[in-house]
Amino acid sequence: MIRVFNHYLSLRILLLLLLEAMVLFQSMVLGFELQLLDQARPIPLLETGLFTGTMVLSMTALGLYDSHAEPFRVMLQRLLIAYALALVVMAVFFALAPTHTVGGNEFALTSVFAVGAIVIIRLLFFRLTDVGLPKRRVLIVGNGLEAEEVIRFLNEGSRSRIIEYAGLYPLASDRDASEAEQRTARQQFLRTVQDLRVSEIVVALRERRGGVMPLREMLECKLRGIKVMDLVSFYEREKGLLKVDNLRASWLIFGSGFNQGATRDVIKRLFDIFVSLALLIVTLPVLLLAMLAILLESGRPILYRQERVGQGGKSFTIYKLRSMSQDAEKDGKPRWAGANDARVTRVGRFLRRSRIDELPQLFNVLRGDMSFVGPRPERPFFVRQLLADIPYYDVRHSVKPGITGWSQVRYPYGASVEDALGKLQYDLYYVKNHSLFLDLLILVDTVQVVLLGKGAR
Repeated sequence: MIRVFNHYLSLRILLLLLLEAMVLFQSMVLGFELQLLDQARPIPLLETGLFTGTMVLSMTALGLYDSHAEPFRVMLQRLLIAYALALVVMAVFFALAPTHTVGGNEFALTSVFAVGAIVIIRLLFFRLTDVGLPKRRVLIVGNGLEAEEVIRFLNEGSRSRIIEYAGLYPLASDRDASEAEQRTARQQFLRTVQDLRVSEIVVALRERRGGVMPLREMLECKLRGIKVMDLVSFYEREKGLLKVDNLRASWLIFGSGFNQGATRDVIKRLFDIFVSLALLIVTLPVLLLAMLAILLESGRPILYRQERVGQGGKSFTIYKLRSMSQDAEKDGKPRWAGANDARVTRVGRFLRRSRIDELPQLFNVLRGDMSFVGPRPERPFFVRQLLADIPYYDVRHSVKPGITGWSQVRYPYGASVEDALGKLQYDLYYVKNHSLFLDLLILVDTVQVVLLGKGAR
């Protein structure tokens, strides 16, 4: 894993993205030169760069750079969809820029070479990197449920391609072992690390007091270049979340991240205004058609207003297209939206799956109540309940809520206290590591959520 602007990225996936970007670019250049061997023309950098950027963004939005491996058939389908999107973008460009260097027929022919090259790369890349890239061998220091959970995580799915379980070094409590036994165990620690060829150590202990941890030996390991991590930092890197069960206030206070400042606020506000206005202009016809569909199916009101909790715990009114029947909460008691909720109308079900019902929240962003990217705002009734049941829940209110966010693209639709806890762990990661770079990644992932219909109810 490599850290870019406080966000962890898979080195293998980053290498794949850079390799495919270079291949896409060079394929277009090669195709152009083959078509015009007898003519001296400059390389069409604008067209080539536009095609490369569109393909990379489309492939990212369609999940082709997710860390988990997809079956070849699924990969090929998504690649062809990405190529079709690139063709549409280039066709619009050709129509608006009549002085372009590359003709439409030439582009369609040469870009097929690029897609073929991507297929070949996808067939070979992971097989070659499985052999060429060293694996991170993890030694777990600890015992109990925490250690068992890390072991299960390391043995899941295709994760063994890049990281593997090296072994468990159990620690007995000071009540179960004499001082001599503890000293002997610590002396054996360095030998165990060496014998197992350990490159990372994860401390999986709920209670660290009592003098049973081989602190001096772990410091020596760190000085030798072996990475030593606690559970919170390990899951932050591997899962992109802060695990509440293992979180301590001291870790939040003295650790890196959770940065706020006027400069970041100004940049994020300008970003919010630009993205919201652009999206509002592009989606205005869709918004008007959706409003008409709601009116014809179930009448007024078309817009749904609801109180939500925003930054600093202050309440504001959120706007959405109404997707439920008018008497959805006729008893006045708030309730979570469930799977196949009977209160959702036929039009509303489509609006929810496509996320069109969220479009009026662009006005909340322009007003400053919300940001485009941030934790999802909840209703005051649920917030009061969650504050009492979940530790650190109020930390998510230190930033503006968003239309989309890290928890929305990483966690299924939440409809319970348990789901709220799961989403909070991703929200805490966002609050700790938020940056314009992470916001852009979330926007691209949001396109995938909309296109593939993930997490909607």
